[in-house]
Amino acid sequence: MRLLDPNHPMFQRAWVRWATVLLPGLWAVMEFALGNPGWGLLFGAAAAYAAWELFFRRQP
Repeated sequence: MRLLDPNHPMFQRAWVRWATVLLPGLWAVMEFALGNPGWGLLFGAAAAYAAWELFFRRQP
């Protein structure tokens, strides 16, 4: 079982896929700006994983 299923019906709409990637990415930027590199790396990794699953491994 994968952590994020790119073929789930919820991810049919493009805006949902983009929001799933951009929100943790923006949160990572905020954490780095506030001086919290540990949380920034965690949220940056979550955004990178979501981008990999939803845009590169997704089968249309």
